[in-house]
Amino acid sequence: MLTEIAQTTRLAAQHLANLPTAAKNAAIEAIAKSLEDHAAEIVAANVTDCQAAEGEIAPALYARLKLDATKLNGAIIGVLDVAKLADPVGQMQIHREIDTGLIMQRVSCPVGVLGVIFEARPDAVIQIASLAIKSGNGVILKGGKEAIASCTALVKAIKIGLAQSQVNPDVIQLLTTRAETNELLKLDREIDLIIPRGSNEFVKYVQDNTRIPVLGHADGICHLYIDREADFDKAIAITIDSKTQYPAACNAIETLLIHRSIASKFLPIIIDRLQAHSVEVRLSELGHQILGNELHLTVDLAIATDWATEYSDLIIAIQIVPDLDAAITHINTYGSRHTDSIVTDNLTSAKVFIDQVDAANVFHNCSTRFSDGFRYGFGAEVGISTQKMPPRGPVGLEGLVTYKYQLSGNGHIAATYTGENAKPFTHRDL
Repeated sequence: MLTEIAQTTRLAAQHLANLPTAAKNAAIEAIAKSLEDHAAEIVAANVTDCQAAEGEIAPALYARLKLDATKLNGAIIGVLDVAKLADPVGQMQIHREIDTGLIMQRVSCPVGVLGVIFEARPDAVIQIASLAIKSGNGVILKGGKEAIASCTALVKAIKIGLAQSQVNPDVIQLLTTRAETNELLKLDREIDLIIPRGSNEFVKYVQDNTRIPVLGHADGICHLYIDREADFDKAIAITIDSKTQYPAACNAIETLLIHRSIASKFLPIIIDRLQAHSVEVRLSELGHQILGNELHLTVDLAIATDWATEYSDLIIAIQIVPDLDAAITHINTYGSRHTDSIVTDNLTSAKVFIDQVDAANVFHNCSTRFSDGFRYGFGAEVGISTQKMPPRGPVGLEGLVTYKYQLSGNGHIAATYTGENAKPFTHRDL
């Protein structure tokens, strides 16, 4: 049954891949219009999911599950932004004469059929659908059981919108059972790319149980380093934003690193501010020693596992480091190659940090919360990739296309270019 669904999706995607940009943009705009028209129905479905999940799932997952009118409106704006982006399909990357009359082109094309599996986060349906349409891909979505009503309402609205366009609604499919997840992971002939979005345990499960290429990240252990030459006002504002603006996000910081030389002054201030935002602080032993008699606050002692933990909650671990090199070593040891940032007024230190920290997103004097496809101007994202090979970081349209080599000749044969009297290639870029 699922094989037939995947094959139907591929046929629809093949038609989509040949549509002009204007037709794809019209389809995306139709999706946005339909989402607006069905907003009340979508929000009501999400309320049903939230009520059923309350107290049953972790707070971080519950925060991702919630899709109120404001969040939905923001997602719709993201859909329209995708329509404004350049079409990634059909871009000529190489145009080369191999020999007279023998012309090679490398041209971007859709990946094919995507399998996107996610926990909670019903807004992911909206982001992924719009990006899939623009990049010419079909997509099979599998949301978590806690978001079934929301995802069903969203996909229904999206299909209604697509029915008003030249795009076959079959390019978007929704699965609803756990058994279908396991079956989907086995369809290596029908699915071209799997994109998991969820907890590290969930992503690792997907990576370990499929032969299909997987794009994603398992952990979001992000760091903020406050250098000895940091402006305290900037450091405080960036710390609070990076931790509390949306603590359930994968780009929220989990560890704060502070240079030893400023710790005695900065620690009491930042702990006070963090606790004012209801953040539970776990401080290293050296940090406790530095605070000494000033420890009038309730601060837990950090243990070894805290440096490798993604809390996704109002909890932060604080470590004191002797210098910039030690901060970089800590990040490269415990980080997940997601997003790390330095606060400093020393441009040389900032450059060393950016060059040596091994992460997909490395920032200077700004919040880690900026590592996001929408904020990068991608319109939306299908997920974050922390792998070394591209695509890396927030993955938008460019991560959903591949390329093919096209060669056109006039009776050319390889034998002409081999042997004693081999004709040379011209290899001239056009």
